[in-house]
Amino acid sequence: MIRVLLADDEAMIRAGVRAILAAAPDVAVVAEAGDGRAAVEQARAHRPDVALLDIRMPVLDGLGAAAELRRAVPETAVVMLTTFGEDEYVAGALEAGVSGFLLKSGDPYELMAAVRAARDGAAFLSPRVAHQVIAQLSGGLMGRRQAARAKVAALTPRERDVLALLGEGLSNAEIGRRLFLTEGTVKAHVSALMTRLAVRNRVQAAVIAHEAGMAGE
Repeated sequence: MIRVLLADDEAMIRAGVRAILAAAPDVAVVAEAGDGRAAVEQARAHRPDVALLDIRMPVLDGLGAAAELRRAVPETAVVMLTTFGEDEYVAGALEAGVSGFLLKSGDPYELMAAVRAARDGAAFLSPRVAHQVIAQLSGGLMGRRQAARAKVAALTPRERDVLALLGEGLSNAEIGRRLFLTEGTVKAHVSALMTRLAVRNRVQAAVIAHEAGMAGE
């Protein structure tokens, strides 16, 4: 069972997300919060597998909450709930070590995929928000795409295979099944490619996969 903390200052949004999650047999919402400070307190109390955090919340915003969760409850993966027009928060969220970005108006399937990916230690970028993330980090998509392709070109063929699947939000175990590799071997490839790409987490690696046109949009 995937234990989820849901934090959003809008009660209707929380109710909608909770209803979607309730339809999944392997997910349970164990706590809710209406602001970032309460989210951190609930996470300390319940130790959820995944925290779904709205970027904009009172008292303590999603970025601040994510940073505190990273220190206080490092085993809890964080997925940010965002809307178009909030791309100025993206870089800060990446620095806070989030596991994914999810568009509030996106497909319910993406919500479930993001929760499961985060629980499995994978990164999830909603395809519709991926371009927004890339634009925020790039300041120019064409130049960023060229830079990403240059970085990817330095990887080994197997590392490129792994990166492409990482960009699709697959966990190490899922990548291993797809490429007929052991999970330990995939973990080694992921570590190596992150070093070569000079990124600090899987989301940043997934962004490069999207920028280079390797992941499905």
